[in-house]
Amino acid sequence: MTDPTLIFHRLRPRLQGIAYRMLGSVAEAEDVVQDAWLRWHEAARDAIDNAEAWLVTITTRIAIDRLRAAKVQREHYVGYWLPEPMLTDAPTTPEQTRELSEDVSVAFLFMLERLAPEARAAFLLREVFDADYGEVALALGKSEAACRQIVHRAKAQLREERPRFAVPRDTHHQLMRGFAEALSRGDFAAMNGMLAENAELIGDGGGIVPSFGVPLLGGRRIAQLFYATHRRFGAGVHIELARVNGDWSLLRFIDGVLESAQAYETDGERITRIHVQRNPEKLARLAAAFQRP
Repeated sequence: MTDPTLIFHRLRPRLQGIAYRMLGSVAEAEDVVQDAWLRWHEAARDAIDNAEAWLVTITTRIAIDRLRAAKVQREHYVGYWLPEPMLTDAPTTPEQTRELSEDVSVAFLFMLERLAPEARAAFLLREVFDADYGEVALALGKSEAACRQIVHRAKAQLREERPRFAVPRDTHHQLMRGFAEALSRGDFAAMNGMLAENAELIGDGGGIVPSFGVPLLGGRRIAQLFYATHRRFGAGVHIELARVNGDWSLLRFIDGVLESAQAYETDGERITRIHVQRNPEKLARLAAAFQRP
């Protein structure tokens, strides 16, 4: 019989992926996977026909319970709730490129927040992890017909929020590099020219640091905000490009401290939306990864 520890560690990336996409938190996802490991360790494995299906089911159910509790907490969250940014390696295959850029992006996770926990789980299992409806039904403890309806309604609910533009990665990278240079120079004209007239900025300060309670609308207003930061801190502002949640993002350091992680959506020519994570608690892992000796 295959070593159960080896089985679990082989499946850990899939379980971690499900939990992170469900909860939008690396730490909470790790807790879910650890809980799944404990249950797997205690399970009567002779009665388990399919280890992967069993572990996916347990992980999904734990994540649903965690998300239900988190939904209550997020109702009292100060301002917008954005997911914890996750540093990601460069993809090595076209399949990894698609998965990372679309299925773990900040924009995608932010969009999923509108779904109820069970709907989020069903949608992710079916549409992201390519589970068949039998597997979805097992994970949710519902009939296949019910799961088909849940996924159908979730897709309809998200349809209007899906990105309207499929932008090549190289194009996105070039835009990010150009905008990073404009931010570093404090070039208001360049920043304003790269932002769509109807661009919006959504920020998460978690009630710990200042952020906007509503989206900041208008490319010129956003450019003015970035320009004001440059004017205030000058040479203390440092911008780095990094792969965060599967795509190129900008990290802004002020006086050597990571101040924000910024995820950008574009139409291929201009920036249309920016998600700015400023909550220090959610930046802690990124900050540690970029900490200089």
